[in-house]
Amino acid sequence: MVAILKYSLGAACRTLVPVVAAAAICFPCAAQTPDRMPTAWTYEQAYYPTDSTGTQWWTRLGDPLLDSLVNCGRANNYDIISALKRIDAARAQVGIAQSGYYPTIGISAGWTKERISGMTTSPDHNATTTDYFNIGANMSWEIDVFGKIRAGVNQRKASWRASRAEYDGVMLSISAEIASTYISYRVARAQLEVAREHSESQLKIVKIAEARHETGLSSGLDVAQAKTVYYSTLATIQPLETRVHTLANSLATLLGEYASQLPSSLFSYCELPQCPPMPTAGVPADLLRQRPDIIAAEQNLAAAAAAVGVAKKDFLPTLSLQGSIGTQSHKAGNLFKKESFAYTIAPTLSWTLFSGLERKYAVSAAKADMEELIATYNSTVQSAVAEVDNAIYSYSRAIENIESLTLAMEQSREAYNRSVELYKSGNSGFLNVADAQVSYLTYSNQLISARGQAVNAYITLCKALGGDTQP
Repeated sequence: MVAILKYSLGAACRTLVPVVAAAAICFPCAAQTPDRMPTAWTYEQAYYPTDSTGTQWWTRLGDPLLDSLVNCGRANNYDIISALKRIDAARAQVGIAQSGYYPTIGISAGWTKERISGMTTSPDHNATTTDYFNIGANMSWEIDVFGKIRAGVNQRKASWRASRAEYDGVMLSISAEIASTYISYRVARAQLEVAREHSESQLKIVKIAEARHETGLSSGLDVAQAKTVYYSTLATIQPLETRVHTLANSLATLLGEYASQLPSSLFSYCELPQCPPMPTAGVPADLLRQRPDIIAAEQNLAAAAAAVGVAKKDFLPTLSLQGSIGTQSHKAGNLFKKESFAYTIAPTLSWTLFSGLERKYAVSAAKADMEELIATYNSTVQSAVAEVDNAIYSYSRAIENIESLTLAMEQSREAYNRSVELYKSGNSGFLNVADAQVSYLTYSNQLISARGQAVNAYITLCKALGGDTQP
């Protein structure tokens, strides 16, 4: 009883039809599976993909340092190593199940001394003592006439395939987390550089205000306002330095290393990667063959269907073959003589007729487990569709947000420069300068943050699409 999931994806409706091909498994499976999948992603504008995620989606960001970090993490991360060992364990379980196809053979050799008591109280029937040597081999073999062993092997194989899909999912998640943490690190470093640059510029304004105050061209209020802006900017530097340090340690943990082992180039200032083109998302039905969590849910369901088949096989008889061959003699030198040779062959058909309804409840439990996994599978598919749809929308909006904030930052810089010139010439008060300083710093930070959010939205989209799952 092999559990197989098949898909019929019609061009018009992309219908998902899991077919569980398990004999005598009767339950309303079709009624519990999604009847339709969307033909396209929900988006108010026409979605025209311009690029593909490729085999290594993170390389689309064009950052060689990020490429090396992701490759290092995929090789050293302990979660990935654990997932790989789970594949090895599942593969071993397949071997254990397949061993049921073969007979069990053993050998034995020994010497036996036996004393038999007298049968009566007569003096002629005294106790006798015998001893003999024996060498032999024995064999037992359960013949898989009704397919119980085969069903068990298929169950283990499905579990093995599920463990491989889970490993792919761990690889994808770790790669995305490394990339996201790296981008967050770059954002914090960029904001730290902006804070330092603005603090230096604001210190110059403080000196200008002090000089004007000393010459009687302005009041002490201008100096106080200038220093307020300057010190408030300085106050942001220490938290940013702390965040940079924390993110470096987080990145090192993901790489399976310590922060002191990170490449030195990471600690130098570097521009954030540019946003790549929108990756190809295909249609929602494509997720069924590229999302590791969907593939794992599918294989777990296949294993559960096979388990139902195994439980049903317990109602059928078992055919086994027992045999032995060997020699036995009172003298070791006679063990290999023809008259010492002996063998037995015993084919056996056994059939349990009643076991207190244990087998009935075992089948019911297996069916319940399978129905639970059907619901899990359907939920996983629906969640995947929603994740991709949200990621497409978020990435598109994040790119638009960058464009708006770029214009706002440029205008705030222009306003800052003009307010400083007007203040120097005495044609404007310092309050305009202070407002322009705060606005310029705010929009500079928001632009950096928006660029980081856009790149992280791209990472989230690639992860939602299934990304690259090859080791």
